[in-house]
Order: sequence, then C-alpha cells, then structure tokens
Amino acid sequence: MVTSIYERFRDLLRSEVPVALATLIEGPDVGAKLLVEESGSTLGGLGSEQLDRVVRRDAIAMLDAGTSEVRHYGPKGEARQHDVSIFIECHARRPHMVIFGAVDFTRSLASQGKLLGFRVTVCDAREVFATRRRFPMADEVVVDWPDRLLKRIGSDLGPRDAVCVLTHDAKFDVPAIVGALPTRVGYLGAMGSRQTHEKRIKRLIEEGVTIEELERVRSPIGLDIGGRTPEETAVSIVAEIIAMRTGRNAPSLSEGQGSIH
Repeated sequence: MVTSIYERFRDLLRSEVPVALATLIEGPDVGAKLLVEESGSTLGGLGSEQLDRVVRRDAIAMLDAGTSEVRHYGPKGEARQHDVSIFIECHARRPHMVIFGAVDFTRSLASQGKLLGFRVTVCDAREVFATRRRFPMADEVVVDWPDRLLKRIGSDLGPRDAVCVLTHDAKFDVPAIVGALPTRVGYLGAMGSRQTHEKRIKRLIEEGVTIEELERVRSPIGLDIGGRTPEETAVSIVAEIIAMRTGRNAPSLSEGQGSIH
C-alpha cells in the first residue's frame, strides 16, 4: 500500500495537481499514511476511519490555505493534544495572479509575480497590446474583456490568489472589479490616484457594488514606499499582497491621504 501511495503522490506532483500526504509520526501505527487529493479522494489510511475522515477534512482546508504542519488528534480524530501526531504535507497549486491591463507597469508586476511563484495571467481586450512578445514572462496572455475572463476562472480563485487592475479606463477597471468581487480572491487591487479611485467608486456604486464590498478593493494599489517607476511600483504591489497573506500590518497607499507620489 505504501508503494502505491508514493507512486500516486509522485504522479500528482509531476502533473502539478494539488495533493496532501498525511503521515502518522506519533502514536499507534507510526508511519501510516493517508494521501488526500483536492477533490477529496483518498488513498491509504491512518488506522481509524474516524481519524481518516477528520484528517481528510483538515488536509483539504490546508491545501486551500497552502500550509503544511503537524496536527494533534485523539485516536478517533478528536481535537486532543498528545494521543496522535500527524504531519500533513501539502503541495498546493501555485497561487494565481491575474493582471488586467497590458500597460508598461504590467511587465514589471508580471516579472515580480513569477519571482514569487505565482502563475501569471495578463488580460486585455486590445489585441495589439496583449501579446506574448510584450509579456514573455506571463504564463498566459489573454485577449478578452475582464468580465468574460472572470466568468470563466472566478470560481477557481481563492485566498492565495490576486487580481490586479492596472488600467486607468472605466471600460476595463469597473468590469474587472465588479467581476472579481463575488470571488474568493484574497487580494484585489486597482491602480490610480486617489482622485481616480473616487470617480471609480461612484461608477462601481452605480453598478450595484456596496460600500462593504468596496472595502475589499485596495486603491491606490500597493504599499506606501514612495515607489515611482514601474519596477518600484511592482515591488510595492507584491509587498502588499504578501502583507495581506501573512496578516501583517503595513502602510498601504489605500489607507493614506494626499498625493501617492
């Protein structure tokens, strides 16, 4: 059984399919393993159906969060400290960064996203700008409108993913934000000055977006580090994404006042 678990584990890793491997490291049946796929399918066992069921639930949640850790349970899955210790090793899918707007800043942000391990998608409805030649670092370059792309991929976006709207055109940024808000995406940011964002807010409210929903939108986008160039701006954006993901307090431009430059 252990051999078949490792073979399945290897095949899923090679295919970049999210998978978790739970190993019992303290308690009865030390070394027992349970492989858990994102779909909920399992292979192997930890010595108890009840324990398998609880570990399966926790492993799926950890895959969503992209974390690995040791968990402690009772022999039947109870939340107890010292009976059974299980290391749940998660190999989550790469986080997804979706950038709307094929502009100069996009090249730098796409490069930073790749550096941090994101799968990067660049989307713009203007075919002349959204080209593989301009954005060779992106995993995919999509010629389409933001709302149409988000209808296709929105259900797949989760807490580790990011949507960055870099256009200054209401035809693009309003549909992008409206389309991203119903998703579970962890970070939603939009480029523009405070004045630009005030105008954008009015348009979004006209589209039915609530004040509570608007609080999810980080605009002006990025941390307040004084960035001016596309490269510096990209650093401020990914820094804000990291800060949100890790729960750290950092000075965001969206929370400040006055000029952003």
